[in-house]
Amino acid sequence: MRLRLACADFTFPLLPHEHSLRLIAMLGFEGVDIGLFEGRSHLWPSREFEDLSRSATELRRKTNDLGLEVADVFLQLAPDFLPRAINHPEESRRREARDAFQRTLEYASGAGCRHVTILPGVHFEQEGYDASFGRCVEELGWRTDQAGRAGIILGTEAHVGSIAPDPASADRLVSRVPGLTLTLDYTHFTRDGRPDPEIEPLLAHAGHFHVRGARTGRLQASFRDNTIDYRRVVDRMREVGYPGWVGVEYVWTEWGRCNECDNLSETILFRDYLRSLADPTPGDEASR
Repeated sequence: MRLRLACADFTFPLLPHEHSLRLIAMLGFEGVDIGLFEGRSHLWPSREFEDLSRSATELRRKTNDLGLEVADVFLQLAPDFLPRAINHPEESRRREARDAFQRTLEYASGAGCRHVTILPGVHFEQEGYDASFGRCVEELGWRTDQAGRAGIILGTEAHVGSIAPDPASADRLVSRVPGLTLTLDYTHFTRDGRPDPEIEPLLAHAGHFHVRGARTGRLQASFRDNTIDYRRVVDRMREVGYPGWVGVEYVWTEWGRCNECDNLSETILFRDYLRSLADPTPGDEASR
């Protein structure tokens, strides 16, 4: 199985964006996952959308010049999950979020990208879970339809603190929205002590995949301390015919103590390990 490997630009937030892209290319990745995170990444939606066509064209030029493909554009409209959640109870905020999403589709298309990731929404505690979940389904359904019309695959990342914080709720969510895929990241479930076999059925719904180390109690861990069996993951990818990119996604933020890894070294270790799984060396029986 040939793995198309990408690396997140937000893995290296202390570098200027052009240097981050250049480093990813120097590391031999084919693709780059772009973080479009308001207030906490190189590229902010509010800035990129001021002259959307120019911004998208410039990103495409920079990545093309480095031999990189934009594998995913990951939209987050606020540093926290609640204020700009797609299922916010206030209709005006939902309209604003829809407008930003449509602009993101235009931005991704202009950058030559055919995959967009968004957050799935949250449970607003002033109402019942089912009410919050129902609006998530409605909003994700609308977005999946809009993405399809633009020739883009939409993925949502079930994550810690979201409406879908565990594999069962993630499966329920994606099953309720025809055409929706998952940007699947085991680490959000591994942190809570959930074993790989409980998570892996979600691979059947995955259109994009994130890789980094994790263990019980830690959303991000080193390659050495990682407990996710990525050899098993790749085997299951082969079985289900997984079609997407595999993005190495170390982050550097105080949230979740995700600033305690050497992102460069850990990215290289996982890059090499994933390459070994795609084209294994005879007699290499190592697994994690």
